[in-house]
Amino acid sequence: MSLKKASFIIILILLIDQISKIYIKTHFQLNEDVTVFSWFKIAFVENDGMAWGTKLSDLFTFISDKSAKLILTLFRIAAVTGIAFWLVDVTKKKRSKILIFAIAIIFAGALGNIIDSVFYGVLFSDSDMQVATFLPEAGGYADVFHGKVVDMLHFPLWNGILPEWLPVIGGRLFSFFDPVFNVADVAISTGIGILIVFNKKAFKETSEIDMSHSESHNNPT
Repeated sequence: MSLKKASFIIILILLIDQISKIYIKTHFQLNEDVTVFSWFKIAFVENDGMAWGTKLSDLFTFISDKSAKLILTLFRIAAVTGIAFWLVDVTKKKRSKILIFAIAIIFAGALGNIIDSVFYGVLFSDSDMQVATFLPEAGGYADVFHGKVVDMLHFPLWNGILPEWLPVIGGRLFSFFDPVFNVADVAISTGIGILIVFNKKAFKETSEIDMSHSESHNNPT
């Protein structure tokens, strides 16, 4: 897969991600939700931290929330820069399509969430008890690098009491799946899943790929 094709995939994912986020941000109040199916909801929440809403300041109590947010955003930028270099490198070396595709969608997802973290604070007004305004005259809800990531996809697939015979958690109320996420998160998770499931195919060296291609041509079935 060429860098041009990988770039097309990245742009497509970014467009879907950002259009969905901007729509939710400008049409929903914070914590507002709409039931699409019994197992699927559009639920607007904002994530100020890492996965599952965890903040660096929760892990390192000596860091203020604002400093923790800045550190996390800068770390994300550094990480996505590294992924970009990795993507360029594997395309130049003509590595497997699976590897290039996986890296491309991980990069797109990471970049999508970085856009929220870097710019949304200055682009939008606050969503608490109101629908946000794009480019408000009074200014945004936060400084550059301190924006919150917009999440909206919620799949409450099952909710009920666990069987009593289960150790420790038996008899407790349990729901699956609680986290709310976005298109960028789906891209990142899918890319990582591909690298795990198709690890051997993804990380085949170019010579191995060429050999397998030549063998298939020499031994048609």
